Amino acid sequence: MSSLVIDLILCGLAYVILIYVMATMTKNSLKKGGSSEDDGDGGVEDLTPPKIDLPPGVQWPSDSPKSRMPEPVEY
Repeated sequence: MSSLVIDLILCGLAYVILIYVMATMTKNSLKKGGSSEDDGDGGVEDLTPPKIDLPPGVQWPSDSPKSRMPEPVEY
């Protein structure tokens, strides 16, 4: 047998062993962490949006003054 065939057989065998080990490790971790609600980063969640400092003269659309009557549309 040539060295290329031996190398291909050894690489295939190593691939099968690695896939087997990864599958068994994944199966064990899925059994331990069954809750899908916990994302694992911990800490206190702060859901308030950040306060962005805008340059002078720039307003967010929600902060702009509201007109009481809509302007008439000309056709």
